[in-house]
Amino acid sequence: MARSSAVVTAAPLSIAMSLLPILELPHPHLRRVAAPVAAGRPADPAFQRLVDDMFETMYAAPGIGLAATQVDTHERFMVLDVTEGHEQPLVFVNPRIVSRTEQLRVHQEGCLSIPGIFADVTRADGVAVEALDRDGKPFVLEVDGLLATCIQHEIDHLDGRLFIDHLSALKRDRALKKYDKLRRQPD
Repeated sequence: MARSSAVVTAAPLSIAMSLLPILELPHPHLRRVAAPVAAGRPADPAFQRLVDDMFETMYAAPGIGLAATQVDTHERFMVLDVTEGHEQPLVFVNPRIVSRTEQLRVHQEGCLSIPGIFADVTRADGVAVEALDRDGKPFVLEVDGLLATCIQHEIDHLDGRLFIDHLSALKRDRALKKYDKLRRQPD
C-alpha cells in the first residue's frame, strides 16, 4: 500500500539488502493467488533476506505495506509498517483474517503497483488476523484504523485483487484512465 497524505514486531533488518522491482498494473502476475508459505520456509536464510529486501523496497517506494505478490514472489506473506519513523515493522506469513468489525471505515488508499492513483475505499474498521511471524511463530493480532486497512489491502494482493477492484465501475474506469495518462507521461 502506498503512503498517502493521510497518515507491532519483526527482527531488525540485516545490512546486505537490495531494492526489488515492484510489479505495476497491468502486469498479469498481480492477479495470481499466492500459495501458502511452506512449513520451515521462514527459517531459510533466503526467505529472511527476501523479507529484509521487501522492507527496504517498501520504505524506499515509499509505502506502508508490500505483499510478496507485488515483487513477483507468489508466496503468501507480506510486510507492513504504518509508522512515520519505521518503528514497527511487521511480517505476516500465511495471514488469514479471522474476524472483521461491522463498523466500516473509508480510507484513501494508494498502491505501489498503481503509482500515483489514490481512491476512497470502504473496508472493515477493525480486523483480527492470524499469521506466522518472520520466524514461523503463530500469532493473532486485533487492530483497527490504518493498520487494519493496510492488512486488508495487502491480503487482497495475496488473493490476486487490487484496491481498484473495490471501486464502482465508474470510479475504477476514471482511476485507470488517469493511471494510463500518468504512465504515458515522459519521466
